[in-house]
Amino acid sequence: MMGAGALAPILRTALRRTFRIGRMFEEAARRNPAATVKLDRPLSVLDSDRTTYDYDELADIVDDFAARLRAAGVGAGEYVPVYKGLNFDLPLLACAAARAGAVPVMLSPALEPSVVRTLLTRLSSPWIVTDAAHLAGLAGEGAFSGTRVLLTDGPAGPDLPSGLDGTRLTDLAALAGEPRRAPIDLPPDHATLITHSSGTTGVPKLMVHTARTLSHRLLPQQLLAWPVRHRSRVLLAMSFVHSRFFNSLGVFLSYGNPLAVISETGLPTVRRMLSTTRPALVETHPNNFVLWEDFADEARGPLAGVRYYSSTFDAIHPGTVKKLLSASRHRRPALLQLFGQSETGPLTGWLNTRRNVERMDGRCIGYPLPGFVRLRVVDSAGRPAPRGTIGRLEVRTRGRIRTYLGEDERFQSQLTDGWWYVGDMGWRDRAGRVHLADREVDKINDIDSNLGLEDVLMERLPEISELVVVPDPAGRPTPILATRHDRPLDRGRWAAAVAGLPGLESPIQWRFADFPRTSTWKIKRLEIRGLLGTEEEPAQVLPEPRPMTSQIPTTPSGALNVDKSL
Repeated sequence: MMGAGALAPILRTALRRTFRIGRMFEEAARRNPAATVKLDRPLSVLDSDRTTYDYDELADIVDDFAARLRAAGVGAGEYVPVYKGLNFDLPLLACAAARAGAVPVMLSPALEPSVVRTLLTRLSSPWIVTDAAHLAGLAGEGAFSGTRVLLTDGPAGPDLPSGLDGTRLTDLAALAGEPRRAPIDLPPDHATLITHSSGTTGVPKLMVHTARTLSHRLLPQQLLAWPVRHRSRVLLAMSFVHSRFFNSLGVFLSYGNPLAVISETGLPTVRRMLSTTRPALVETHPNNFVLWEDFADEARGPLAGVRYYSSTFDAIHPGTVKKLLSASRHRRPALLQLFGQSETGPLTGWLNTRRNVERMDGRCIGYPLPGFVRLRVVDSAGRPAPRGTIGRLEVRTRGRIRTYLGEDERFQSQLTDGWWYVGDMGWRDRAGRVHLADREVDKINDIDSNLGLEDVLMERLPEISELVVVPDPAGRPTPILATRHDRPLDRGRWAAAVAGLPGLESPIQWRFADFPRTSTWKIKRLEIRGLLGTEEEPAQVLPEPRPMTSQIPTTPSGALNVDKSL
């Protein structure tokens, strides 16, 4: 039975209908000041080697930097882009800007300077919070006259680039000790946070979140996280510039969970953090979970203590889910799969357990979140599609962003009478579960579902760590893949695996690191298509000549069954 005291965080969100990131750490510290956050590296904005802080100390850091931003001249309602090296201080700076009444604009450090300059033009902001390395990249893209640069890594020195004439440089470290002030709250429907889309289809879009839309995302996630409230340690390995990270922080800070946060997702760092913090719940991107399969065969390895996995952003391969669940020593581990998009937050959910994982369909993304999301499938004319028929997925949710900054016409083009087109094709089965077919822009003629085909091949060939099927310049379906540890693909096993599947071109093997990705590790399929046959195409991993070593049996679980649901 849920007591009123235990329900307090959920009730607060439901009654306020606002989620103010500028107050997030302050409110968490008031309730659980001694709860800790363990980092994989020291904060780059502080002159300290510490990697463990309690809630109270982090709340003080946010308040301190809010005072520094105000002292620098940042005003209420102004856009403040944050573009610097990967570190947990990215969300802390965002919270500080929001506390100062500004609107933080989170720009991934993985974005190319030319792309960032395009986004800065849309913002028309006089400010940018950055470090010397990223400032150098931006300076190479054009004049900075009139821009007020807030440096996070020390005073302006001889190593700063040329081309900064007319630029006002301010060292944030020099503003330490400025007087603290009460936080400034913007109206609930005013922009409160701006993030960007993944950029899988071109220059990212700037997405405008409000305190109200963020709260409508926070509430269902608080309800889903109820089983791990308070004492369970949670490990987050996610993009710091994505709205999902702020919601995840909001959930677990409101419950007082001890946290571990990973910024650098290389396997040695992940192993160290998992082994030293032993979290009960871990959340990361699906493509990171694929790499973490390396830990699954280790007895009492880094994943042994994990009871719950949380996978968001994209669908996850069934083979990965099986390995993750088998790695846990708990009797009833589970993987919560949430599917959504940056514009809407989570839309559907499904709980995978050892009891149902053998029947798992990689294209099934579960049920729309009841009470929070309405979902429909329509044909090209906008009419409701029959159950089992592939169509456009459209949703209604109060968590949807307000608009694309500077591109409202583009935003409105995806709305039809309040229904938002998510850009995916899919269908609903008789039970009402939602299944993904493909992104509409990725559709290949004569293949019902590229994603379904990829699931089958990864199930039959577990040595593959990444696989996408894209059209080559002639429109022929071409598999681009990587194997674990970049070992050459066994072409005999490949030939056996594709037997009976739709005709594919010969596979192209790249190194795993050469796949172009977004800040949330999504594969940039359109960019891959543009690389094929050009001088910029990554070098292929050449096969080792060897005889066929084994046949890949075609089993019912490995069959491509998309057309059976049509």
